[in-house]
Amino acid sequence: MSKKQKVNFVDAFIIFIVTGVAITCLVPFLYMIALSLSSNNAIISQKVSLWPVGFTLETYKTILSDMEMIYTLGYTIVLTILYTAICMFLTACAAYPLTKKRLKGRNSILTMMVFTMYFSGGLIPSYILVKNLELTNTVWSLILPGAMSVFNMIILKTFFSSLPESLEESAAIDGCNELGILVRIVLPLSLPSIATLSLFYAVDRWNGFQDALFYITDKNLYPMQLKLYQIITANQQLDTQQGEGSFGAYIVPESLKAASVMFATIPILVAYPKLQKYFVDGVMTGAIKG
Repeated sequence: MSKKQKVNFVDAFIIFIVTGVAITCLVPFLYMIALSLSSNNAIISQKVSLWPVGFTLETYKTILSDMEMIYTLGYTIVLTILYTAICMFLTACAAYPLTKKRLKGRNSILTMMVFTMYFSGGLIPSYILVKNLELTNTVWSLILPGAMSVFNMIILKTFFSSLPESLEESAAIDGCNELGILVRIVLPLSLPSIATLSLFYAVDRWNGFQDALFYITDKNLYPMQLKLYQIITANQQLDTQQGEGSFGAYIVPESLKAASVMFATIPILVAYPKLQKYFVDGVMTGAIKG
């Protein structure tokens, strides 16, 4: 086998593996869509696979007519935007100074920050801290405890370090201070990395529900994933109470569960393509200093 044939074989094998993984991830998503669009009789008869049977939009009409769900969606979008903005601000403020060799003790500071990636106080100390700061039942309990990821900060720091120092030196000669250099020079050139990390933060907040489960009891502050979690657990309890023989009580929870999952997933799927063009460039440049 020639070298060219070996390369082609390896490429074909990689494509096969990636395609298989993509299909594996796509099948459950297609099943949830089919389940949410299928009729009650089809679900009862277990005829639904990857294609809707007895097409209907009743479950989506039910969700869209629920003003509580609409409010939760809007609140979660605002929460995600606010969380992402604060996280990126803190990440940039931490990453930029650590790229400067003249910063005294920067290695020690970076070591202490990396230490928190491997060791933390745990759930109970975190809850006690949030409670003592009187952040429970506030939107800040969903923002401040995870306001910066050290991993993301290291990626952004590496990206900043890859920028030519001559650009900053030229700006300094023109009278620009450190803040001006960061805002006018560094951040605009770091757009791919910033967009990528913003996506990481946004997805993390959008999918998060455990912190809200611990810190929030006010229903008006429930994010979408906690609302979805309650719908699923409430439906499971309803199934248990009604018994396996009550198909009518079973089917409504299953269809609403699938439609609720899609309702909570679609917004982040809509936002992802807008940032996808920055994704590969941002991750690769931030991970490998060029």
